Amino acid sequence: MSTGWSGVQAGVRDWAIAVCVAATLLVTGLSGQHSATNLDLLGYALLTAGGLALAARRRAPVPVLAVTGLCAVGYQAAGFDVPAVAYLFAVYAAVRAGHRIVTVAASVTVLAALPLAALASGLHDTGEAFAQARGALEVAWLIAAGAAGEALRQAERRADEAERTREETARRRADEERLHIARELHDSLTHQISVIKVQAEVAVHVARKRGEQVPEALLAIQEAVREATRELRATLEALREDDTTPPRGLDHVPELVKRARTSGLDTTLTIEGQRRDVPAAVDRTAYRIVQESLTNVARHAAAATASVRIDYRPDALAIRVDDDGKAAPSTAPMPGIGLLGMRERVTALGGHLRAEPRDEGGFTVQAELPVDRTP
Repeated sequence: MSTGWSGVQAGVRDWAIAVCVAATLLVTGLSGQHSATNLDLLGYALLTAGGLALAARRRAPVPVLAVTGLCAVGYQAAGFDVPAVAYLFAVYAAVRAGHRIVTVAASVTVLAALPLAALASGLHDTGEAFAQARGALEVAWLIAAGAAGEALRQAERRADEAERTREETARRRADEERLHIARELHDSLTHQISVIKVQAEVAVHVARKRGEQVPEALLAIQEAVREATRELRATLEALREDDTTPPRGLDHVPELVKRARTSGLDTTLTIEGQRRDVPAAVDRTAYRIVQESLTNVARHAAAATASVRIDYRPDALAIRVDDDGKAAPSTAPMPGIGLLGMRERVTALGGHLRAEPRDEGGFTVQAELPVDRTP
C-alpha cells in the first residue's frame, strides 16, 4: 500500500514539474512577439511538447532525452530563442538512471545541431548563430545537470549497497546464533534424554521379564521420552537448516504422503487445477502446512485415514488436509506450537488459515495462499 501511494505521489510530482516547465517555455516563447504563422504554431507546439514530455522521465529517460532534444532543436529552427530547460531536466533524469554514454552522445548531437538550427531560422551571421545556440544551452548548465544526476545515482547506489550489507550481516549473525543454539541443545539435552530413555526401557523390560505389572507412571515416562526425542531431533534439524540445504516444497509433498502411509495412516493426495510454478515462499509454506498437519494427525488424532488436497487456482494456492480422527465439533482445538507456526507462516504471506474440527468428525486444516502473478 505504501509503495503504491509513493508511486502515485511521484507521478503527481512529475506531471507538476512537466506542466510548470511547459508553461515557462511557452510564456517565454510568447514573449518574443511571434506571429501566428504555421511555422510559429509549430514552434509553440514544440515548446509545449518538450515540457510535457518530462512527465515520463522516470519511466523512459532515454526516449524523453531524445524528444526534448529534438523539440529544442525544432523550436530553435522555428526562430524561438528559448533556453532548452526541458532538455536539462531530461539530462538529469537520464544520468540518474545510469544512461551516461547515451546522454553524452545525445548532448554532443544537440550541441552540434543547435547552431545549424539557428542558421535555419534565418540568421545569416554564423557567429550570431553560435551565440544564440550557446545561449539556448550553456555547456556549464549541461555539465551541472549531468553531474547532479550522477551524484544522486551514486548516492542511491551506495545506500542500496549499505542496506544489502546490513541485511547480509544480520542474516549471517542469525545463522551463527541458530547453529550455536543447536550445538547447545545437542550437548546439554540429547545426552540426558538418551539416558532417561535407556533407563526407562530397561526398567520396563525388567518388570515384564519378572512378570510384574509395569507401573503406569513408568510407561508414561517411556512414551514422553520418545516424544521428546522426536521433537528434539526435529528442532535440531530445523535449527541446522541453512541455505546449502535444498528447500522442500510442493514437489516433495508426495514423499510426506508416502511416509504417512508407511506409518499406518491411509493417506490420499489429490491435486486440482493447472499445476504451475509458485513463489518460493508459497512453495515452502505449502510443504510445511502439509508436513505439520500430517504429523499432528499421526500423533494426536487417532485417525485411520487422511486426505491431502492441493488446488492451483488463478490467484491463489489452496491446501486442505482432513482426517477422520477423534476430534468433535464440540471440542475446541488446543493451539499448539505447530498450529501457531502454520498460522504465522500463512499470515506473513497475506493468506488465511482455518484449523478446526469437522462437523462429520475429525479435523481439517485449510489454507489459502495468494499467488502474486507479477514478476
